[in-house]
Amino acid sequence: MIYVLLFYEFLKIGLFAIGGGMVTIPFLFDLTEKFNWFTAQELTDMIAVSQSTPGPVGVNMATYAGFKAAGVLGGCVATFGLVFPSVIIVILVSKLLKKWSENLFVADVMAAIRPAVVALILQAGFELLRLSAHDYFAFGFVVVFLLLIHFYKKSPIFYIILSAILGVVLKL
Repeated sequence: MIYVLLFYEFLKIGLFAIGGGMVTIPFLFDLTEKFNWFTAQELTDMIAVSQSTPGPVGVNMATYAGFKAAGVLGGCVATFGLVFPSVIIVILVSKLLKKWSENLFVADVMAAIRPAVVALILQAGFELLRLSAHDYFAFGFVVVFLLLIHFYKKSPIFYIILSAILGVVLKL
């Protein structure tokens, strides 16, 4: 039964998380409240692992969340549930794209979706900040890294490695 539930929940996420992997985060926070598959703190760890491993963030998080909930098969089921709507939609859209690409209504709908995607990503960012910056020191750590990233345009890999080293050394 858990596999059907995993498939269904991640199918819903796959249907409505338009805009990339980071948009799945608010949906995953909802899952922490609905089910005891993983905690909000474990979700922040999942996000960190998903960001630092190869592959799409949303798929990595679905796999990890499914694994936490029901082992290897749960990871496979959750991942399949997440990507299934996209596969079907891409097939359908590719068939209809040429026909509808000049339609003004379709262009307007796509333009209307963009602000919602930005809002979902911002909400996820604020939620991550709230969970990650649990004390003044951690909040200062976040602020320092935001300033470093803004003023010193280094590779994201540099900042990931630096923050990992500092996190281990400072026991964050």
